[in-house]
Amino acid sequence: MENVLRPLIVLGGSVLLTVAIGWATDRLLRKADESNSESPLWELLRRGRIPYQLVLCAALLRGSYDQAKLLEAHRAGLGQTLTLVLIGSAAWLAIRIAAAVVETSYSRYARAHRDAARVRRVRTQVELIMRVVSAIVIVVAIASMLLTFPAMRAAGASLLASAGILGIVAGVAAQSTLSNMFAGLQIAFGDMVRIGDTVVVDGEWGTVEEITLTFLTVRTWDERRITMPVSYFTSKPFENWSRGTPQMTGIVFWHLDHSAPVEAMREKLRDILRACPAWDGRAYNLVVTDTTANTMEVRALVTAKDADDIWTVRVAVREQMITWLSAEHPYALPRVNTSEAVLPPYRIPSPDSSSLRKAYEFPRTGHG
Repeated sequence: MENVLRPLIVLGGSVLLTVAIGWATDRLLRKADESNSESPLWELLRRGRIPYQLVLCAALLRGSYDQAKLLEAHRAGLGQTLTLVLIGSAAWLAIRIAAAVVETSYSRYARAHRDAARVRRVRTQVELIMRVVSAIVIVVAIASMLLTFPAMRAAGASLLASAGILGIVAGVAAQSTLSNMFAGLQIAFGDMVRIGDTVVVDGEWGTVEEITLTFLTVRTWDERRITMPVSYFTSKPFENWSRGTPQMTGIVFWHLDHSAPVEAMREKLRDILRACPAWDGRAYNLVVTDTTANTMEVRALVTAKDADDIWTVRVAVREQMITWLSAEHPYALPRVNTSEAVLPPYRIPSPDSSSLRKAYEFPRTGHG
């Protein structure tokens, strides 16, 4: 009877104690979140309740497994398994706690600062720092798991002895990966490009959606994703429309007939911009920039507070101006001038010219 009750008491007690402690901790975190709703820390910590309960359960089972005397023939294997679960769940819990602390710090910074560019820069740095911390925790956890095996501990001395050679080989083999990692850190702390920036890369216009230690994702205007190595942004030129102030100046071109009313177009441009909410009111202009044999090029300059609004202003100005010209000044639209061809003036040949002689020659026949 003791052989049956002992394992049930040990296993059941460990599970019940884990559930009770987990429930009590969750209640405390919930009350802390309700009393301090401005900080997301407590809500983020609640997301780590699963790894927290795994740590508790694994630790309790690992400590009380010897008293359970269950499956003693597989005692070493079960103990090793519980140790691995304990290490893995502890690493998982550490990543969740670090993520909660980092996210809370970023939220406080974002609320305290109104500068969108600085907030995006801190967001980029926070993302990369969190990835570095996660990678370090995972590497340490895997190394700790391997060291729990006696064979790996015995091979530790030889591994340390050959660490220099392995480091050189790994550095040569992973040269591209290492360059991307250093480029990612350079982007994060060099403020070259940030999450949320509007960029033009290889002729593609989009917004930076994700930055990791090795690659960067740009979401284009048509919702495609372009994934590029971060080393591209440290070795090749690209356009960053969000660098510095987000204010932008846009250009709209029309190719019109030479008779187009330029002064009336300036007044119409002013009326269009005043009715456009995306125009920031800083400046506007309309001039003739070029002419050809059939048309002239008219350019309008408009301003907006950011890249999204400048696109809205440009398309509104282009569409409404063409509509107005078609309705009020249709002659201003490009056209091809056609008319009857004018022949060159007729010239009378001189009397001694060969053409005149040929004109008055009669064909000779056999009858004379």
